Amino acid sequence: MADRVIDLRSDTVSRPTAAMRRAMAEAEVGDDVLGDDPTVNALEERAAELLGKEAGLFVASGTMGNIVAQLAHLGRGQETIAGREHHMTLDEASGHAVIVGTSIRALDDRSDGTLALDEIEAAFRNPNDPHEPITGMITLENTHAHSGAQPLRPGYLQAVGDIARARGVAFHVDGARFWNAVVAQRDDGITARDLAAPADTVTFCLSKGLGCPVGSVVVGSKDAMWRARRGRKLLGGGMRQAGILAAAGLVALQDGDAGMIDRLADDHANARRLAAAMSELDGIRSPGGLAQPDDDPVLDPGRVATNFVLFKVDRDQAAFLAALRARNVLMVEYFHGQVRAATHHDVSAADIDTTIRAVREALADTRSSSYAAATA
Repeated sequence: MADRVIDLRSDTVSRPTAAMRRAMAEAEVGDDVLGDDPTVNALEERAAELLGKEAGLFVASGTMGNIVAQLAHLGRGQETIAGREHHMTLDEASGHAVIVGTSIRALDDRSDGTLALDEIEAAFRNPNDPHEPITGMITLENTHAHSGAQPLRPGYLQAVGDIARARGVAFHVDGARFWNAVVAQRDDGITARDLAAPADTVTFCLSKGLGCPVGSVVVGSKDAMWRARRGRKLLGGGMRQAGILAAAGLVALQDGDAGMIDRLADDHANARRLAAAMSELDGIRSPGGLAQPDDDPVLDPGRVATNFVLFKVDRDQAAFLAALRARNVLMVEYFHGQVRAATHHDVSAADIDTTIRAVREALADTRSSSYAAATA
């Protein structure tokens, strides 16, 4: 049994580092609503610089970031083209409808996290037909969670950006795990600016793989960020001495070993090693769906590109998760009957060894003839 809890439910459970805590305690602060919190200003400038945009906006969460981006780009009654399994479509309490006053034209996501370009083109509404909403924005998710956190390629992003510009609409990227997408493609010479350049606005979370306690940043043009700032105020997101929170983000975005970006490669390596070991265990099978669309019965570690391992078990899922929990290893029920394990900086290589042992033991504990009988 593990001596401590190994929490793989999400990278949102990651905890701030000692360097972050020191920076938060010592942060210089002002009133951010009045624009004079120097630490918030420094974070926004750093984020914009890294992604090659004019300005940034510190917000409380990724959901808030997506909503203020919509408020910056859309008018009431307009429509966004998005994936049917995007976070904005499924997991933001219908904020697009309730707060922004818009609809979503949902397209089928593909196994690489993309939407088909011809389907995006065909999804635009007829602006001369009063029965139809007016298309105002295209959005994508990078990394794309339901495909197993696949990173989107810059060439594809550019193609979508070209469609948006030709049609005169905005292009927003929900980059909750944007930095995982960057690090996953660094060997190909791809940079954060390459992935951000085609989009008008990009959000990224500080509180997932980067390990900060709270917050996200939206980046874009100065005009877009001014409109987004007004949207943040409308949502009640105008924070005061927020430099205490922003200080952690500045630590995370430092270059090299001082920051948290480069070390995401460790999370990716840990996830691949976990998937490789689990693929050899009787009782672990393909996650199916977008995460492994060929429906191969064996979990394919080659599909693990960043920090998600999605799989199914030939057991009672609740009993399997309870057996893991009894061994101080936490995973979570995910969409489509899947289980998700998400690696992050609080999960070490040694923790992966412990997790593999715990999975093996949990499978043995929950071996059941009911699944074999049901599928015979």
